Amino acid sequence: MYDKDELCRKIKDIYPDIGECGIDVNVDYDDDKKTWIVDLKKDNHELKTHLEPEDAETCMLGKQCIGLGIQIAQLKDNILKT
Repeated sequence: MYDKDELCRKIKDIYPDIGECGIDVNVDYDDDKKTWIVDLKKDNHELKTHLEPEDAETCMLGKQCIGLGIQIAQLKDNILKT
């Protein structure tokens, strides 16, 4: 299994616009819920989403994480509206 730093780096590799937009990403595993928590932040905007282990595995294989991509797009949209 991989650790949170590896997953975080992979997410940034797959979605390079996270850095371009200045969006900070933090990843932690929730042992109780058995899921990854991805926290996206920029200024006063924050969005937390869950990434199921099988989706995280897809990300680690270098494929897009569809649910996470939607969340990133939503956060970017919210930032642009303000």
